Amino acid sequence: MESLIGLKGKDYVVLAADTMMADAIFFLRDNCSKVRALSGNCMMGVIGNEGDTAKFADYIAARVSLYEIMNGYAMDTSAIIHIARQHLLSCLASRIKFVVAMLIGCFDTKKGYNLCLIDFQGASHFLNYSGLGVGHSISLSIFHTMWKPDLSIEDGLTIIRRCLKEVKTRLVINLRHFEIFVLDKHGVRKLEPSGNPPVLDRIFPQRLIPDPFI
Repeated sequence: MESLIGLKGKDYVVLAADTMMADAIFFLRDNCSKVRALSGNCMMGVIGNEGDTAKFADYIAARVSLYEIMNGYAMDTSAIIHIARQHLLSCLASRIKFVVAMLIGCFDTKKGYNLCLIDFQGASHFLNYSGLGVGHSISLSIFHTMWKPDLSIEDGLTIIRRCLKEVKTRLVINLRHFEIFVLDKHGVRKLEPSGNPPVLDRIFPQRLIPDPFI
């Protein structure tokens, strides 16, 4: 019951994800951020089992930060994707079975802006637009119709918001709140969310992991 979508423009990458955490048919929380800034030029959206996504994102973020501290410069796109794939594949080959899939938006001076999909089995694909979860099939037709290589950031955000509107309209599942992130020349930024305000969490009012965008 999750949706993660993204697209690549000429000089930016956009990711959008819902904030709902559910177990089977039961709604649990509505303040679960599924997009993580790994560095100033990379962000990652992860969906899957809730505990797996948190552990996986924390590990990749720590590896990227450690590399930057030790070497004095950020990882390039290929290195970040390689680390994410290798960690996922090594876990799948062991007793630790992470159930995660992700979209990674990166920028480096060699390859420019890129959007990479890594599926649950560790296969990676560089794409112009993609999605994961229940909203993927709805969004894909909109991307196919409206995406162009030279989209401005305003047009890209219009497409993303159009996809989110259709997801909230067409699906029986009520995904009411989406977070939108953009990576451009200003770095990773969190934009105005889409949809209704999230339901307040009266049982766990504080996040276990602080949100760096708050």
